Amino acid sequence: MSAAASRQGAVHTREQFEFIADAPLDVAWPLFGADAERAWAPDWDPIFIWPGAAADQEGMVFKVGQGDHTAVWVNTALDRAANRIQYVYVIPDLVVTVITLRLSRSGPATHVAVTYERTALADAAGEAVNQMAGRDKMAGPEWAQQINQYLRDAG
Repeated sequence: MSAAASRQGAVHTREQFEFIADAPLDVAWPLFGADAERAWAPDWDPIFIWPGAAADQEGMVFKVGQGDHTAVWVNTALDRAANRIQYVYVIPDLVVTVITLRLSRSGPATHVAVTYERTALADAAGEAVNQMAGRDKMAGPEWAQQINQYLRDAG
């Protein structure tokens, strides 16, 4: 599903994808924390600001290099009871991104639904945001391959 609309001049996109993680929910859940994701996502190397030592918890703040930019990320939800994880990150003068993950049991595996919402912070950023959204739309198979390869290797 793709949507790009002008809202008071800003480009806003929303992309969704789903995949199956080949592990029970209790095993898959922690792998979507910013620190634990290092185990299965190549080139993912967050630098934690809070807490000072890398730890997956609600409210964590960290930085991630993205090309020539540095994004500041905040975890806004790490809700195990609702099986919902959410991150917001900002690249100043370029984009605000909200990433929401919803996990659910799918037999012996875990269904993962991911939504990316992006808003351009300047008129000149609209094209870059649309390009990011195009990559978001295609990310499901890559995420599935990476996490499931990790689960096979770890198992």
